[in-house]
Amino acid sequence: MLETNEKIWLNGVIEKIATKMDWVSEKSRNKIPYTTINGTHDDRSIDNPSGNKTDGINWWTNGFWGGMMWLMYHETGNEKYKEIANISEAGLDQCFQDYYGLHHDVGFMWLPTSVANYKVTKNAESRKRALHAANLLAGRFNLAGGFIRAWNDVGDKDTRGWAIIDCMFNIPLLYWASEETGDPRFKQIAMKHADTSMSAFVRPDGSVNHIVEFDPFNGGVVKTYGGQGYEEGSSWTRGQTWALYGFMMSYIHTGKEEYLNTAKRVAHYFMANIPDSGVIPVDFRQPREPRREDDTAAAIAACGLLEIAKAVGPYEKDSYIKAALKLLKTLDESRSDWSRDNDCILQNGSGAYYAKSHHHPIIYGDYYFMEAIFKLKGNDLYLW
Repeated sequence: MLETNEKIWLNGVIEKIATKMDWVSEKSRNKIPYTTINGTHDDRSIDNPSGNKTDGINWWTNGFWGGMMWLMYHETGNEKYKEIANISEAGLDQCFQDYYGLHHDVGFMWLPTSVANYKVTKNAESRKRALHAANLLAGRFNLAGGFIRAWNDVGDKDTRGWAIIDCMFNIPLLYWASEETGDPRFKQIAMKHADTSMSAFVRPDGSVNHIVEFDPFNGGVVKTYGGQGYEEGSSWTRGQTWALYGFMMSYIHTGKEEYLNTAKRVAHYFMANIPDSGVIPVDFRQPREPRREDDTAAAIAACGLLEIAKAVGPYEKDSYIKAALKLLKTLDESRSDWSRDNDCILQNGSGAYYAKSHHHPIIYGDYYFMEAIFKLKGNDLYLW
């Protein structure tokens, strides 16, 4: 239970979200944003001028804007949010035609858009889109290794055996497909991938690998990579959150206790490493300098911690809620722009430790911040 001062704070944040989304949604109604340029949302519905289609309509984050609109529709009942979500969802149809730009991240793209739409409105076209995406994801399953292949070709590297912890957020699309159709094969693939991830990605201390390479022909781990973290064997914080919340998603859909216990193990590691400031670094094992932080990891972690709190007993839940509150209050009070000067809320996201730029808005930071706040209120629309 939240204390009175915490409820006052929460209601104030919800009011700020509602105010910001009211004008931002109109300003960006025909866009699919990823970040901001001089404070204004970019638009990934337009192909990158370089000709790289994977940076345009096929970009993996293109479902989050629609997801934000569904969260707002659920919270307010305002029809304009449903209309804008529909624009975003329809724009993603081009991805199916392009095909080559799609990979394991179809869950991120169609869970917050088509699955959300179908859950709320029973739109038959949305159901068809989501099932199409689920079949594409299921088709990436490697039977020998028990994993879903990440990405497609990456330069001159042989990535046929690569899997990444991020995919724990994509497999809920498969759980949904089995729940919707009654066909167990989707759920079977999702659970095989989750089981492989438990053994190959999550370390005994609760820290997590980002990339694991398997033998694509015979199975078995070949090598691990640092990926978007500081180095091999380090602890990329957003990867921690993909595991923390991702295993909770698998627990929610299956009831398998091992998934809950794994989520808790990762959560305990994450909570033990939250700095006093509440500001999350890009990697928990990175050097002190240069300063590189990632607010998106804090927002995703808060969502997962609040879901764990729902699943544990009354004597356990308070520690998870307390940690989530610390993260969310830090984001609200010192990491957000509530003005009209920037279309995004969170201002200090980082895609990877070695990215060219750091501390800039990233759309999924806003999505998960909003999801966590509504979750804390007890009125969230669960899209996963």
